[in-house]
This record gives sequence, C-alpha cells and structure tokens, in this order.
Amino acid sequence: MPHTRIDTSKPHSARFWNYFVGGKDNYEVDREIGDHIKEIFPGLVDVAVTSRHFLGRAVRHLAGEQGIRQFLDIGTGLPTADNTHEVAQRTAPDARIVYVDNDPTVLAHAHALLSSSPEGATAYLDADLYDPEAVLEAAKGTLDFSRPIALMILNTLGHVAEYAQARDLVGRLMAGLPSGSYLVISDSTATSEGMIAASEAYNKSGAVPYHVRTVAEIAGFFEGLDLVEPGVVQVTEWRPQPDAPAGPRVDAYGAVGRKP
Repeated sequence: MPHTRIDTSKPHSARFWNYFVGGKDNYEVDREIGDHIKEIFPGLVDVAVTSRHFLGRAVRHLAGEQGIRQFLDIGTGLPTADNTHEVAQRTAPDARIVYVDNDPTVLAHAHALLSSSPEGATAYLDADLYDPEAVLEAAKGTLDFSRPIALMILNTLGHVAEYAQARDLVGRLMAGLPSGSYLVISDSTATSEGMIAASEAYNKSGAVPYHVRTVAEIAGFFEGLDLVEPGVVQVTEWRPQPDAPAGPRVDAYGAVGRKP
C-alpha cells in the first residue's frame, strides 16, 4: 500500500504546502516547521494561497480563451480545492487531465484527483520529473499528442537543485509537445530576505531541499516560447480578476508561454 512508504518523521513539501493552504493532509512535523517559518516569514502563507489562485486563473484562461482541452500537471501535490481538473472541466467539461507525481504521500491521496466530468477524463501517473520521455510516453494513454497540451509545473522545480538541469527537464518536456501547446510555471523566488531565510530554515529541517530562484531564472524556463501577456510577473499580477482587490506583494512569480 502507498502509505507504507510515507515518512512522517521529517517535514514534507506537499504536506507543508497543504498546511499553508488550509488543508488537513499534514502531520505534526509539517505543522511545526510551518509555524516556525511563519514566524520567520509570514509572507510564505500568501505565496501558497496566491500561487493556488494563479493556477485557477491560468487554467481558466487556457480552457476558456485559448480552447485548450488537455493538461499535463507535473508535481501535482496534495489535492485541495480547485485542482486543475476541477477548474478546467468547470470551463470545458470535455477537458482531459493527467496528473504526474512520484510522491508516496500524493499517491496515497490520488483517488481524489481521479474524479472527472462524464465528457472528460483524468488520470494519475506515478512517474518522475527526472525522466521526461517516460512521462510523455505514459501520458499518451490519456492525452492526444496531435493536439495542443498545457504543461503545468507549479511550485515544483525548486526541488531540482541545479538550474541547468531544471532548464533541461522543462525543455525536454516541451520538446515532446505539439505546436500550440503551453507551459505554465509558478514558483517561489529569492526576491526578499524573508523568503531566502524561510527557504534556508526549511532546507535545514530535514525535508528534501527546495531552492528558490531569481526572477530571471524563472523567465529562462520560457526561452523560445511566446509569453502570454503580462509575461513573467508576481503571481498576483497575472491577469487578476477585473473587480478583485489588489493582491499582496509576494515572493512568487509565474507566467504562461505558448510553443510556436
């Protein structure tokens, strides 16, 4: 059973993030480091919440305005409210979504990701970001690679320690997608002393390290793609709802780019 692989003696990024967005799928060790980091840098809670809102706006834009009907979500994380398939299928009931993660904690909760509208489909792959070609091959069981696909990699690439390797992995994934596909990335950024201190505290906790990057490095993932306006910006500034109050300034940047 998947739960036999779950280590509850150390903090875990998916459970830690789940705690920050108000979820219940976390343990005391995750809440302890979460509370410690909130003391160091309370703004990380805003990063978690606003990054989730960015996901919703990006998916609604792609499904509603760009006609995208296929989503490949890598580094899924634990299910919360408004997961990719729920947002996409609310706009386009025939949307098809493949979730990818190799995390036993996420795998144990994967059934929550497998609901779908009757017209669409969802699937979950226990697969590894570090093997892009295998991910793409497995996704072909659900997605039609002759039609555009939106690749979603949200708050995940920081687990790849070397930036050059992270760039390579994203490039190999996009290389396997057809013209007209999209890349959606958001991630925490080293844009304040508070965020840098929070990252250092998290990495000292015994959890798998997570590396925050510069805004220029986030932008580098989109090289060769056509950025959707407004480009690489704080997640709160990416196509906010017209009537929404201004969001907080956050150390998290995101963008959407189209493959020519």
